[in-house]
Amino acid sequence: MVDVYYITRGLVETLLGLGRESDPDPTTVPLAVTPAGELRGTDLSPETPVFTHFYLPNKGDALNAVFGVDLTTPAGQTPGVFVSHPRGDLRVSKRDDLREVVFVGVPPWDESGLEAFDRHGTRVEFRTLEATPPEETVE
Repeated sequence: MVDVYYITRGLVETLLGLGRESDPDPTTVPLAVTPAGELRGTDLSPETPVFTHFYLPNKGDALNAVFGVDLTTPAGQTPGVFVSHPRGDLRVSKRDDLREVVFVGVPPWDESGLEAFDRHGTRVEFRTLEATPPEETVE
């Protein structure tokens, strides 16, 4: 079990923005990690995983809705998930997609309304880093 999870400020701001934009509907966003050694602005050990990226939710994908499988997200590469709860319940619900860590966001869509939980719904510690992931290009 991990003692502390790490997430970049840029990702936190983006996720809370997605929650705000989808309100009053909930949203679920798979999250990926980058080893701290690949980031700028952190002094964590190089192998420490840091949540840095997300996969956009696919609205209206009938195959995913019927079978509950997201074929657009690489398997095993998203140990975390962000879920928004527009009604303000800052906890994991039975309807949430569960991963190793679940970040739950609620209104007013700022950092005071963001918490992290394990897959059993127990609150876990997380720290927001002022680190930036390496730039990526599409060829």
